[in-house]
Amino acid sequence: MAAMLDGPRLPAESGDAKELVILLHGLGADGNDLIGLAEHWVESFPDTEFVSPHAPEACDMAPQGRQWFSLRDRNPESTLAGAQRAHVVLDRFIDAELKRLGLGPERLGLVGFSQGTMMALYTGLRRPTAPAAIVGFSGALVAPERLVSELAARPPVLLIHGDKDEIVPVGALHGSVAGLSAAGVAVAWHISPGMGHSIDETGLALGGDFLVRCLTGRGRPQAPERLAAR
Repeated sequence: MAAMLDGPRLPAESGDAKELVILLHGLGADGNDLIGLAEHWVESFPDTEFVSPHAPEACDMAPQGRQWFSLRDRNPESTLAGAQRAHVVLDRFIDAELKRLGLGPERLGLVGFSQGTMMALYTGLRRPTAPAAIVGFSGALVAPERLVSELAARPPVLLIHGDKDEIVPVGALHGSVAGLSAAGVAVAWHISPGMGHSIDETGLALGGDFLVRCLTGRGRPQAPERLAAR
């Protein structure tokens, strides 16, 4: 059995977690890379615990960092097989964290960056109970052609991407929106002009607001919706 994931945490400021947000990093990084997002959002989430687990494998394309699965071979079959393997480990981690905090699966938010977005979407859409929300930065939807037949949950999704992304081109966002919409998943999206493979202040604000609305039940997209900066 694979080792349980772990990583840096930011406990709920109130001391009584009522929600859990799991932050999933990209290829070649580790959990320390994304836990910083929690620092931007913590004022809006006094009752939320954040955790950013290190991915299960050492990165095979960099001298350090972790990966959810290898992307040396980027053909769709290899990507799907890698996501399926990582899904088992991530799903088990999610269950353990919710149990530790005594929270129901509907009190979960998933946030990913790049390969972490791939995992947030792959796992979040296949859990028996939908997470409260999925927010994905600069990522892609794995095997969209399989989604309708494998979908178990329809959480609200927000996707954010830079139009100058040199690692995961912005076309991946459009393909993800199309695949999610075809499966009946409510999806909102935002494209940041001039941004590369990164997260900007607008994305942070939109992502935080989306999580607040979904975790508190105050709003969710009802149809494909393009969000504008505020």
